[in-house]
Amino acid sequence: MLFFDTMYLWMVLIPGLLLSGGASLLVRSAFSYYSRVGSQRGFTGAQAAQRLLDRAGIRDVRVVPVPGHLTDHYDPTNKVLALSESVYGSQSVAAIGVATHEAGHAIQHATGYLPLHLRALTVPMANIGSTLGPLVILGGLLLMASSAALGQIVFLIGMILFAGTLLFQLITLPVEFDASARAKRLVVEAGIVQPQETTGIHAVLNAAAMTYVAAAVSTLLTLLYYLMRSGLLGNREE
Repeated sequence: MLFFDTMYLWMVLIPGLLLSGGASLLVRSAFSYYSRVGSQRGFTGAQAAQRLLDRAGIRDVRVVPVPGHLTDHYDPTNKVLALSESVYGSQSVAAIGVATHEAGHAIQHATGYLPLHLRALTVPMANIGSTLGPLVILGGLLLMASSAALGQIVFLIGMILFAGTLLFQLITLPVEFDASARAKRLVVEAGIVQPQETTGIHAVLNAAAMTYVAAAVSTLLTLLYYLMRSGLLGNREE
């Protein structure tokens, strides 16, 4: 099959599964371990997030619990900082790390952090690219068999659409890294944890960051595969 060949298997599928699976395993392992390590000062995830919001002078963001595991997120549209059941009321080091990371996003939003706004602008592009991009690329590759020029035009349109997904993921990296950097620094400055407890927070947040890196690398490998398969990069495989 056109999109399930040996090149795809070894260049995209296997590396993608290893990257995403490894990153997910790392996150779950770090979170599980440090979920059993209680913070010395007894802050819950919700209290830690609220403390950072208060210190930043942010009064219009609500900290609320949401069902699920690791479903934590910040919603800039409704100004809601949502914490999962395993984070909201937990006093663990892992919970504090996740909660303050999300508070970092709220602080980014309040201070006009440019990459956060750029990411919001590229969300529609990423959604369209991830759904329509591969279909247009497939159509272009099929058309190349009968009309090379038309096929290449359609293929390039599909690549541009799909590249929107990669752009979104690349912009996401500094957003996530910055939120984690803020959390790592502010948890100590705000007196939420002792300096020696930051090892666990660093482990959890660094592991979480790898999931975004894995996603971006997987998308990049897919783009390179399409380029090689089309013959626009290297020799086309007939």
